Amino acid sequence: MVIKNKPKHYLSLLFASSLLILIACDSNKKKETHTTIEEKTVQVPNFNADSAYQFVKRQVEFGPRVPNTPAHRQAGEYFINKFKAYGAKVQTQDFEATTFDNQSLNLRNIIASFYPEKRKRILLASHWDSRPFADKDLERPNEPIAGANDGASGVGILLEIGRVLSKNSAPDVGIDIILFDGEDWGELNNGQKIEPPANLDSWWCLGSQYWSKNKHDKNYSAYYGILFDMVGAKYAQFPMEESSLYYARSIVEKVWSRAEKLGFSNYFIRKQPGGITDDHVFVNEYAKIPMVDIVHFDPVNGYFGDFHHSHKDDMEIISKETLKAVGQTTMAVIYYE
Repeated sequence: MVIKNKPKHYLSLLFASSLLILIACDSNKKKETHTTIEEKTVQVPNFNADSAYQFVKRQVEFGPRVPNTPAHRQAGEYFINKFKAYGAKVQTQDFEATTFDNQSLNLRNIIASFYPEKRKRILLASHWDSRPFADKDLERPNEPIAGANDGASGVGILLEIGRVLSKNSAPDVGIDIILFDGEDWGELNNGQKIEPPANLDSWWCLGSQYWSKNKHDKNYSAYYGILFDMVGAKYAQFPMEESSLYYARSIVEKVWSRAEKLGFSNYFIRKQPGGITDDHVFVNEYAKIPMVDIVHFDPVNGYFGDFHHSHKDDMEIISKETLKAVGQTTMAVIYYE
């Protein structure tokens, strides 16, 4: 449509109106620019992968940390003494549990609290026991595994986090580290399903089931939690696990986004392959603390990898680069709170 022979005052009004619209649009743009919130600048301490690797190695040197064995007891004392040396308030939960194969276990959850005076808290956890059978291995299937990745890697990262916290300025949140016991004495890999008794939801994750129903502090709560399970293998990938997304989607996004900003997106992948029953499920369900699971995923074999519950799970598969990716991401998450 063409406008013809309009009076001068009409054209002036049209021009003025257009100018006002442009000024208003420009003003809105400026307002939007001014309301952009910049991320705070935070000095995040360095996570030392060499130190974390040595913590993993030391655990393996004890031998398989199978409940009711000397290696298990020695490892437990080692963890307690280390956390105390790093200035944490350390508590233990000693309890008994019966396994699927009717073994009575003496178990111990270990809780290390940093900055107990801080009200806002983050919970970090891993299991510290190792599998009593290599039931996915064709050789020596009835012997216990070293559990370098399945157990020791997560604990190694948590010990290093404790060491780093002891040597640097405090974050704005308190940190509670829990080492769950009795996670890995579940049914054998033979297709047989043995239903747990009424007081258990699963033969797996005995320590987290116990703690979630019997917290070390009756009124304890945390803003959120992060679980570390099999977090040290070479070329590891950690997907957005389904139960984590269901219970704590915003925390998954927080952790994975932080990893991406640090350049670790080749480890923390935005794949959603399904869920698993791990310690985080019981912390979410019974303790009512939103907890995510950083857990190994094999794109060929699905969760866990070919080393899982086999004698391949030794120091040969542990990578300092992977420990660094997980540990440094966690330090950044903590210090950006």
